[in-house]
Amino acid sequence: MSSATSVNDVLEGYVAGRLTAEQVVAVVTAAYYRTGDGGRGRGGGVKALMEIIERAHPGFIELSATAGRPGFEVRLAERPFPKRYEAELRQAVQALLAGGGPVATRPPSHVPRPGLFSRIIRAIRGVFRA
Repeated sequence: MSSATSVNDVLEGYVAGRLTAEQVVAVVTAAYYRTGDGGRGRGGGVKALMEIIERAHPGFIELSATAGRPGFEVRLAERPFPKRYEAELRQAVQALLAGGGPVATRPPSHVPRPGLFSRIIRAIRGVFRA
């Protein structure tokens, strides 16, 4: 799910008891790996959830190449989320929701970073300007 509203809806549904931990894992994982910045746009909120998910559910995703576009596809393993970590996941979701704002991170920037040659030219210009 790509929009912030849908991720928030899933988290709110989980706290309300309408959704399972497996559904939360699927949505949060897809949002984390498909946004490009790994949760940094939210101040680490999604990243905190991912740390719990990865600790409780190691090896739950498979990254595979996509035929039609660059990048990769995220596929989830068909395993139940361990019950002993559900309380920790629920607390993290509640804390994230209490902070307010959308959970999904900002889209990745498509502005290329300056290359080595550009940085060298910039440094030389800086020397002559001083």
